[in-house]
Amino acid sequence: MKTRLKIAFVILQLFVFSSIVKAQPPDPPGDPAAGGDPIGGGAPIAPGTGILLVLTSIYGTLKVKKLYSWKKIMD
Repeated sequence: MKTRLKIAFVILQLFVFSSIVKAQPPDPPGDPAAGGDPIGGGAPIAPGTGILLVLTSIYGTLKVKKLYSWKKIMD
């Protein structure tokens, strides 16, 4: 009996929360084509992406180097 009550409670919560939560926020007021900032704001992403690519390539190189040095010790 308790397990059926728990299952019913979980299903009820899923229905209630799915009706409350929305997948997308409402559209912003105003027309972005009217000369304002583009949708999503005007923040540049190119410098951050470049820095991220450089750091991840350095991290990957160090990991591969450590892996190969570990294999040399084991051989």
